[in-house]
Amino acid sequence: MTEWGDGTRSVHAGLPAPQPGQPFLPGPVFAAPYHLDPWQGPAATPNGYGRPDNPTRRLLEAAIGDLEGGECRVFASGQAAITGLLLALLRPGDTVLLPADGYFPVRAFATATLEGIGVRVGFVPTAGPYPSFDGVRLVLLETPANPGLDVADVRALTAAAHAAGALVAVDNTTATPLGQRPLELGADVVVASGTKALTGHSDLLLGYVASRSPQLLDPVTAWRTTTGGVPGPFDCWLAHRSLATVDLRLARQTANAEALARLLAGRPDVTGLRWPGRPEDPAYRVASAQMRRMPGVLSFDLGDAARVARFLDASRLVAAATSFGGLHTTADRRAQWGDDTAPGFVRLSCGIEDAADLVADVTAALDASAD
Repeated sequence: MTEWGDGTRSVHAGLPAPQPGQPFLPGPVFAAPYHLDPWQGPAATPNGYGRPDNPTRRLLEAAIGDLEGGECRVFASGQAAITGLLLALLRPGDTVLLPADGYFPVRAFATATLEGIGVRVGFVPTAGPYPSFDGVRLVLLETPANPGLDVADVRALTAAAHAAGALVAVDNTTATPLGQRPLELGADVVVASGTKALTGHSDLLLGYVASRSPQLLDPVTAWRTTTGGVPGPFDCWLAHRSLATVDLRLARQTANAEALARLLAGRPDVTGLRWPGRPEDPAYRVASAQMRRMPGVLSFDLGDAARVARFLDASRLVAAATSFGGLHTTADRRAQWGDDTAPGFVRLSCGIEDAADLVADVTAALDASAD
C-alpha cells in the first residue's frame, strides 16, 4: 500500500481481503480460550488463548504496521508499550539515554525501576547537545517532544548512534506515522501511544511497538505475552475503525494549530509560543525537512496558574483535559502533572472544530482572562 496516499492507506490499512457477505472490518472477537485441534493442539491454528492470540488485535497490528512501515505489536497503553520495550531490551549494566524534556512518566519509570535493576540512565534534551554514544545500548528520542515540542534530527542521530553500536527508538506519539516515519529515517524501533492522535476519539487506551527487526520485536512480543499487557478486542476494534479517518482529522488539526499559532504569535500577553510549523520556531528547520505534516499541538505560557484557569473557564471550545490529539480542542497546565514547566505553561491540542470559531473563542478567552 505504500504507493497510495495517506488517506487511502489509512482507510484500507489492515483490512482483510473482501468476501461477499462479510463486513469491511470484522467485529471484535471476544474469547479467552478457543477450540483446539485434539491432535495438533495450538500448532493447528493461530488462535489458542486470548492473551497471546486474538484475530481482532492482529488486524489492528497489520494496520498500524502498514502505516509505520514495519511489524507491529499493540499494548494496553502507550506507557505499557514503552516500559515493555525498555524492559525487554535492557539488561543490568546497559546504558540508556532518554529525553530530559519528554513524557514525564517515562523519566519517573527510569529512575524508579530501570536504575533499580542496574540500568544506567542518562537524560538528554531533545534538541541536544548529545553526548558520545559510545557504550550506550539504547537511545530513545521523542520528537516532537511532549510537551515542549522540540524536535530531534532522527536521521543524523541514528547514524551517530549506529556508528557507536547503539540502538535507536523513536517515540512517534505526537507526530503519528502520517506525520513522520522513523523507520524510514533509520530508527530501529518505533514506540507510541495510540491513545492520542492516531485513534483520536478520546475513548480508548492503546500503545504499540513497531520494528523491521525480528531480533528486536521478538523479545518485545515475548515480554507482552508473559506480562499480559494486551489491549482488549473491543479497544482494538475501536482503534482500527478510528484509523480510517486519521488523515482527515490530522489535516484539520494541523490547520487549526497554524491558525492559533498566528493568533498567539501576535498577542503580547502570550509568551513562549512553540509550534514546529512556524518558520520562527527553533525546531522549524529540522521539522520541515523531516516531518511530512506538523502536529496539531502547540504550547505557550500565560504567566501563572491563575490565568490559565481563567482562560479555560472563559473558553467555550477549549476543554480542560489532559492527553492530546482528540476531536475536541483541549488544553492543560502541564506543571500540575509533574512536568518541569513554568506554572503558566499550557499545552493546547487542536481538535477538528472550524478554525474561525476556534480562533474567535481563544481570542475572547484570552481577553477575558487578562488581568
